[in-house]
Parts: sequence; C-alpha cells; structure tokens
Amino acid sequence: MLRKIFFSDRIIILAILINAALIFWMAFPQYSNEAYLHNLEWVFTLFFTLELIYKMFVLGPKNYLKDGFNKLDFIIVLFSIPSLGAPFFSAVRVAPFTILRLLRLVRLARLLVFVPNMMQLIQGIKRALKASIFVLIACFLYNFMLAIISCQFFYQTAPQYFGDPMISFYTVFQLFTVEGWNEISDAIANNSSGWNSGLIRMFFMGVVLSGGIFGLSIANAVFVDEMTMDNNSDLEDKIDLLNTKIDRLEKLLEK
Repeated sequence: MLRKIFFSDRIIILAILINAALIFWMAFPQYSNEAYLHNLEWVFTLFFTLELIYKMFVLGPKNYLKDGFNKLDFIIVLFSIPSLGAPFFSAVRVAPFTILRLLRLVRLARLLVFVPNMMQLIQGIKRALKASIFVLIACFLYNFMLAIISCQFFYQTAPQYFGDPMISFYTVFQLFTVEGWNEISDAIANNSSGWNSGLIRMFFMGVVLSGGIFGLSIANAVFVDEMTMDNNSDLEDKIDLLNTKIDRLEKLLEK
C-alpha cells in the first residue's frame, strides 16, 4: 500500500516537476558545482530508478514496455543509471552526466499522459504528418531549387546571405517564413541600379508569395484539416444517421 502511494501518479508528477526545476537551477554557472544540488539530483535519479523497477515488477516487462511513454521513460532511466555511481567514484567524469541530466528533461513528456484525449491527439498528429509529407517534400525541393538559383545570381552581391548553397538554402527558408525578407532584398537591390533593382525586388516578392504565403499556408491547411478529421468524421456520421432517419420517415409518410 505504501509503495502504491509512494509511486502514485501525483507523486511522480510532482517529482518530475521538482526535478525539472532542479535541473533548471543547476544550469546557472554559479550553482552548477554545488555539492548539495548534485546530491539532490542523485536522489531523484535513484527515485526514478526504483519507480521503474517497481512498475516493471508489478506489470511485467512486456506489459510495461507496451506503452510508448513507458518506453521513453525506460530509455531515460537506463542512460541515467551510471550517474548513480558518480558520488562513490571520484575518477568518474562529471561532464557526461551533465548531458544525461539534460536528457532527463524529456521526462516532462510523461505529463502528456494526463492530457484529456491525448492519444487521440497523437493519432491526429501522425495522420497529419503522413498527409503533409508530400507538401513538405515539395516545399523542400522548391527551397532547394531557389537556393541554387539565388546562389548563382547573388553570391557576389550578398555573400552573407547567398555565399554558398547551404547559406542560400537557409536564407530562402528564412524568406519562406517572411522573417526579415525585406532586409535581404534591400541589401541586394540597393547595390544595383535601374531595372536590375526593380527586378530583384520583384524576384524576392515572388519567392515570399509563392513559398511563404502560398506554400506554407497550403502545408498548414493540409495539416490542420487532417488533425481535425476525427471531429469532422463524428459530425459526418451524425449527419448520415440523421439523413437515414429522414429517409425512413419520408417512406413511412408515403405509405
């Protein structure tokens, strides 16, 4: 009974939140080497390890690992176990355990289990990603093509934006997000004159409209439509049922 209370959902949530706050506090340089904080972090690691052992003993390894969040928690705890030996072995390097401590922040994902209809939401995200994959590939290829074209035209005029294909690829993606696009176009257009200046601005306007406003808007629309499909399906089923009842009623009235 005591073990059930000790490893109850409320206690686990509280431990995760306190552990996350502790990791946040230890990220400050002036507190990163405080011994009492490291000792407290060691206690949390031990607690989560005991929780894992207890739940695997009660549910059985197979049943425990059927849940996706349990798999995630198992991996985090597994990688954290070596840090339990850090206080007893002075030769053990501390740096790798700092990385493992950051990995434990992923444990916050366990809180999603307690969100209402979370599994339905996850299924919706998976379905939306599958439906959006071709749109995202199209956006990637369009970005790739524009990156090469822009690099060929503007690598001398604005090397900070189009100095090589990788920099150009990132800049075009920035144009798609409509973030500071006018600064990029002005940096090139101001170094040109006459028709060239106007054509350069028209080119970047076309990139922003086609890739940023239309391209990403289509990807977002497809994603949201698939995410809300469950709600629409329920509504469509109710409408179909209502139409069926209306048809039956009409037939009865005709008789």
